[in-house]
Amino acid sequence: MHRSWGERLFDVSNSLLLILLSLLTLYPFVYVLFASISDPTWIAQVRGLIWYPKGVTLEAYRLVFLNPSIITGYLNTLVYVVLGTALNILMTSLGAYALSRKHVMWKNPVMFMIVFTMFFNGGLIPTYLLINDLGMVDSRLALIIPAAMSAYNLIIMRTSFQGVPASLEESAKLDGANDFTILFHVILPLSMPVVAVMILFYGVAHWNSWFSALIYLRTRDLYPLQLILREILITNSTDTMMTGVGGSDKIPIGETIKYATIIVATVPILVLYPFLQKYFVKGVMIGAIKG
Repeated sequence: MHRSWGERLFDVSNSLLLILLSLLTLYPFVYVLFASISDPTWIAQVRGLIWYPKGVTLEAYRLVFLNPSIITGYLNTLVYVVLGTALNILMTSLGAYALSRKHVMWKNPVMFMIVFTMFFNGGLIPTYLLINDLGMVDSRLALIIPAAMSAYNLIIMRTSFQGVPASLEESAKLDGANDFTILFHVILPLSMPVVAVMILFYGVAHWNSWFSALIYLRTRDLYPLQLILREILITNSTDTMMTGVGGSDKIPIGETIKYATIIVATVPILVLYPFLQKYFVKGVMIGAIKG
């Protein structure tokens, strides 16, 4: 099929625009990466863009990993991500399965109440009072239990489960399967794309979460990585990482430590995302709300 010069010009212009937008999106990460491995004194003098690293050194990363707060924050974040995401998938799957069955009583009123929470909530103070009365303040449960299920993710998974043929459920019941067997051995294996999307949504949310920790946690040994990162970036608390660094060198290396900490906190999600990307679009489209 012959393409006109106008169509070719549009394709070229569209491609150039998308490349430009991609570079604008990627550059902040590249800037932080180059700054984290460059000579601290040079970084302190640079004003503007950084196009290459200068005086490559990994001293900032060495100081970051020598800081016990970073290691503790990493371990805490891994606990919150693994336990929290597992609970999220379990609760969301159970709720989505129950609300996707045709003959469940009161499922429409229950669904209305769940959707209602997406628009209105009790607010920060009532939520804190509730968490405090339940005895979860200053405990890991405060970051896991209140976020056990997302209404938005429940809707996506529920819609995906509704797309599974009812004949499969009927066949399983004829073979003596109960609802738990049907869910875990029939529905979920057929819905792995949307499950992968849920793992990505919940996992990233737990990994990036810091506000709940700021509100509910008092013990530093329970702080997640993002809260440690916030302290480093906002309060300039890099002194504990600079033991043995000379006084005149503390300010430059302190700036480099901030960039290194950002990279350390970001890389795990960047490494995980490509493995789930192939499920992302498919899972969201399967679970999309249909008219």
